[in-house]
Amino acid sequence: MAQAAAARLITRIVDAQSARGTASVVLTGGRNGNALLAAIAASPARDAVDWARLDLWWGDERFVPAGDPDRNAVQARAELLDRVPLDPARVHEMQASDGVDGSDVEAAAARYAEELAKAAGPGEHAGVPAFDVLLLGVGPDTHVASLFPEHPGVRETERTVIGVRGAPKPPPTRISLTLPAIRAAREVWLLAAGEDKAAAVSLALRGPGELQAPASGAYGTARTLWLLDRSAASELPPQLYPPASA
Repeated sequence: MAQAAAARLITRIVDAQSARGTASVVLTGGRNGNALLAAIAASPARDAVDWARLDLWWGDERFVPAGDPDRNAVQARAELLDRVPLDPARVHEMQASDGVDGSDVEAAAARYAEELAKAAGPGEHAGVPAFDVLLLGVGPDTHVASLFPEHPGVRETERTVIGVRGAPKPPPTRISLTLPAIRAAREVWLLAAGEDKAAAVSLALRGPGELQAPASGAYGTARTLWLLDRSAASELPPQLYPPASA
């Protein structure tokens, strides 16, 4: 799944750069997100990307110190970002807990929202850029970014970035894009691989609503793409995923 997603993402970035000169991608962390970045790093096709004309954002971040190995940005740099010639000014990390806002996660979230708003074009009214691709890993509980089922963050309709406290998955304090910001992306890609994701994928695709299954509320303005391996797809209803013929 990671290799297939990497090939698709490289192609999408190249297409966007050919059409507009630049491209923007929102990265996701976790097992599937990091595997995707590692697959891009290992791909000979990665050199087709003009890395200096790529803006990178994050869908969420663990609110821990800057060098903490739990940070999505730290993991992304280890898997890919430190291996390609990015423009540092176009790599938009969320603040760490020892950054300019200190331990104030709400202030750090507001700062990221302001950075997104400044990057938004004149025709982009959601307060964020119209990202070419926004990547989301799907958690075993159907969470995406740091929006968890029945958690206050999934109910947010006005702000584009929020501070998350009391997350059911450690660390408990995080920064996250909201569903309105996610839905401003041209394309939203949801990644899930492994047997432990099968129930979450099945639930989300049955459409129970975003409060119960945040992944079901994540979609793009032009396209929504689920990228699954066979294990993650194993509990889908037959009409969505017909079994392979014998």
